[in-house]
This record gives sequence, C-alpha cells and structure tokens, in this order.
Amino acid sequence: MERLRHDKWKGRTGGLPWMQRFLIFWLRNFGVRSLYCVMACVIPFYMLFGRRGYKASYSYFHDRLGYSPAKAFASVYRNHYVFGQVILDRFAMYAGQSFRFVMENQEDFNSLLSSDDGIVLLSSHVGNYEMAGYSLRAGDKPFSALVFSGEAPVVMENRRSAFSRNNIRMVPVAEDMSHIFELNAELDRGGIVSMPSDRLFGSAKTVRKNFLGKDADFPLGPFSMAVCKNVPAVAIFVMKEDVYTYRILYYRLDASGNDKKSRMDSLAGNYVRTLESVIRRWPHQWFNWYDFWEEK
Repeated sequence: MERLRHDKWKGRTGGLPWMQRFLIFWLRNFGVRSLYCVMACVIPFYMLFGRRGYKASYSYFHDRLGYSPAKAFASVYRNHYVFGQVILDRFAMYAGQSFRFVMENQEDFNSLLSSDDGIVLLSSHVGNYEMAGYSLRAGDKPFSALVFSGEAPVVMENRRSAFSRNNIRMVPVAEDMSHIFELNAELDRGGIVSMPSDRLFGSAKTVRKNFLGKDADFPLGPFSMAVCKNVPAVAIFVMKEDVYTYRILYYRLDASGNDKKSRMDSLAGNYVRTLESVIRRWPHQWFNWYDFWEEK
C-alpha cells in the first residue's frame, strides 16, 4: 500500500506550544479584534519568505480566475490575511469567544438529521469549516470527523475538547487505512461522517475533474463511501462574512448513473461544480497553497 504523503502541504498550525497557549490566553482576555491589525502587518513577511505558497496563490488568482497582475498580487495578500483571521478565530473559540452562524437551507438539513440514514459530509479547505463543529450540534446522531493526524498538540487537544461537547469524535488518518473501517461502521450506525474532499492523502484512487478551467485530481474515497453505503452526500462550507459572523452553505448532492462507478463520477462532478461556485463567490477564502492543478 502506498504510504500516506503530505509533502505538498504542511497541514500543521505554526508556532511553538507555549506560543499557542499564550495566544489562547490573550484572546480570552482581549478578544480577536486586538490581533487582526497585528496580522495585517505580519502577512507581508509570510508572502516574502513563503515563496512556494505565494506562487501557488498568485497562479490561482491570475491563471485560474483571470485577475490582472496587480489585482492578483493584492488578492494574494488578502488571501493570506483572511486565512490569518480564520486561524485566529479558531483559537478565539478555544478561548471561549462566541461567533454567530447563519445557515442557508437549514430546514432541509434538519430534516436530514432527523432521518435514520447515515450522512457523508464533504468538507473543503475553503472558509472555516472547522468552526461549525465548535458551535453546532448534529442532534442525536453520532458524528465522526476525519482529521490530519500531524496537527500541533495544542490544536488537537482543544479540538478534541470542543468537538466532544457537540458529540463529535475525531478519527485521525492512519497509515494502515484503518480509519476507513471506523468511518464505514459509523455510517452503518446511521451516523455522520465528515471527510475532506479536495485534498489527496497519497492514495492512488483519485478522480480527475475540470476545476476552474483546468483538470485537477480529487480524492475518490469520500464519493465512493457515499455511493457504496447508499447514503446522502452533503457539501458544507462555512464562510467568514465579518468579524464575528459566519455563513454556512449546505448543498445536498445527487449521484446519477446505472452503476457505482458512474454514480461516483457523477457525485464527484457535482461536488466540484459546487466547490467552484462557492469559490467564485468567495475567491479569497480558498486555502490550498500548492500547485493544485499539478499533472501526475
């Protein structure tokens, strides 16, 4: 079996443990606004020394979205700044700060939660998906979230504490792929499974789709699981609107076809089109700083 690889993205929150704990202390006493201005001054250094991320972000705005060079450069700064805000917001939640969440199509989502069927949530590195898990409950359904196992200990510790209050269990990605069995068992119990659907974890099983005008690889696993288990697949995005407000976008996706393979491909295509529409609406909240469209 191919070893899991994370060489294209770090997937780990920066900073030493004592810095992260001090950040939580600061936010608990002074609030998140106090650090937004500091973040604005720090971003140019990230752009200067993080050349790989800068080039990927610039290419995304210039080549994929068609921005002029000047607009693309300004958008790279804004992209980094919004990401900094997103990270600070997560630590603010660890510190006990409150945020407002506005959900679109909430009645339909609530009806889905009340059913006995399992649900596959297709998450993305767009906006701040993690924030919803800190504040929203999924009713009585058990909830398992697939997470990157190499995160910073302070972040994992606070994630675990916040998620547990909302009946959410973290399932780290395992080298032996044992996490797949855990997620399948959760769906068999009628629970919810959340899986990142826009990044590869080294698996050879991918689906290639046209995304923002050029083909890119997406993981087949989330779409395969939803089709094979015959459960609803839902794409959810949590987008930052202002300092203390997030908008939750909910899309129930269809899978058409006469066999499992064609249904997986159909579901993947619907997810990619939905992802593209959200990114065009919030272009600065796309947080994948590597060559996403790299050829195999």
